[in-house]
Amino acid sequence: MTQNITLALDKRLLKRVRAFAASRGLSVSRLLSQELLQLVEREAAYDRAKRKAFAYLDAPFRLGGSGISSRESLHER
Repeated sequence: MTQNITLALDKRLLKRVRAFAASRGLSVSRLLSQELLQLVEREAAYDRAKRKAFAYLDAPFRLGGSGISSRESLHER
């Protein structure tokens, strides 16, 4: 379901936007709708990536090896 909104633009900008949209075979409304959708999707993707990165930081990262049993065992070598 779509809903109309009112947008105030400078006349010169509107003229340029109409030409830009027409060169791509789109209406100004469709052009703005697509751009706004991409903007929101990019933001959502960024938020997902950020949460995933923080989750990696919170989880221990194992590099292998047997680990250290005690401080003294390090100095015995």
